[in-house]
Amino acid sequence: MKKILLFAPILFLLSCGHDPAQQQENKKLNNLAVEYVRLGLAIGQYDSDFVDAYYGPDSLKPKQVIDKKADFPKDSLLANTNILMNELKVISTSSKIDSNKMRADWMINQLVAFGRRIRIFSGEERPFDEESKELFGVAAPVYDEDHFKAQIALLDSILPGKGRVSERFQKLANKFIIPKDKLEPVIKAAIAEARKRTMAHYTLPKGENFTLEFVTDKPWSGYNWYKGKYQSTVQINTDLKIFIDRAIDVGSHESYPGHHVYNMLLEKHLYNEKGWVEISMYPLFSPQSLIAEGSANYGIEVAFPGDDKVMFAKSVLLPLAGLDTAGIDLYFKALAIKGELNYARNEAARGLINNTMSKDKALNYLTKYCLMNDETANKSISFIKKYRSYVINYNYGQDMVKNYIEKNGGTAKNPAKRWELFGKLLSNEVTTDQLLQK
Repeated sequence: MKKILLFAPILFLLSCGHDPAQQQENKKLNNLAVEYVRLGLAIGQYDSDFVDAYYGPDSLKPKQVIDKKADFPKDSLLANTNILMNELKVISTSSKIDSNKMRADWMINQLVAFGRRIRIFSGEERPFDEESKELFGVAAPVYDEDHFKAQIALLDSILPGKGRVSERFQKLANKFIIPKDKLEPVIKAAIAEARKRTMAHYTLPKGENFTLEFVTDKPWSGYNWYKGKYQSTVQINTDLKIFIDRAIDVGSHESYPGHHVYNMLLEKHLYNEKGWVEISMYPLFSPQSLIAEGSANYGIEVAFPGDDKVMFAKSVLLPLAGLDTAGIDLYFKALAIKGELNYARNEAARGLINNTMSKDKALNYLTKYCLMNDETANKSISFIKKYRSYVINYNYGQDMVKNYIEKNGGTAKNPAKRWELFGKLLSNEVTTDQLLQK
């Protein structure tokens, strides 16, 4: 099949014309989209982590404020989820309109995740892979220790000194910790560069902006709170040491061309221009997060391809942070290898959730194979306890997005095509099945 055909259901939405039957179907689908949003907001009244962002009309919000002590209406919420899914399946199987079928399938997949999250919130847990399949549409690959040992051996061969690889890596990394009094200018400089590179390829909505905040006592390193109307609040957690590479990574991931751009393009193209109300509510535990986190991580490579990260760190960020550039090339070379170890975090999460790994063993896994220091490993355990199988979205999601873009011509050798395909991915309702299509 020609490559262009793979993108046809995503990029080329057919006009519905003036056929009465089609208009009736459109009306039905829009009504179901409204019910989808209402259901998600109702779940969010009980599960405070459920709704990550909402910028739709106030009229869809629950009319009554729920008492925090009120019983969680698991059965009625599940029943409403199933009813809505069944109605959408009718449209999915019978519609002759590509865009309607796409919307129905996208909401169906999201609703599968609604059901699993409702059960998790009420105390019903399933094994890691089954949970991630229902929440995010995929189960991440499993890697044994031999896979990680091979990468550790590679690091061992390039790091100076003797002793444990994790300790030698930390010794190198510690040369590039951003002083706290330099955090704001360094991160702002990284975001400004990422924005400039993004705007060279995309026309962003007029008036778009974000507020940068530094926070503490959070289980994550950075977070984008999208507010709607092309505004975000980007929070950076300063509990942990922030290394020079993280200024680029967190800045790009949370802002340009990451979460801020992703949410803006969806709001502009789907909500404002097409009136697809379902996109106004972003449920955190859903396949949408695999796209969001995967694209935000891959977006770092899109914005800073090849050696651009190390060159920018050398020429701008390190001098701004008052840090020496000696050893930075080796550090970034080690980081590239360390990136291959990210799946070890999945294995720690899989072990904790499946009760096959103790907390101490998980911590050892994170320090030994993810090369985390003790404080970062403990923070990662806190993240896993709160967000569970969500961890797969960062690594497997990134790999899925990368493969999807590159197998259709968006390679490093064709950066213009890469930016083009990446932008289209960020602007449409894409399912995990579509990412995996060959």
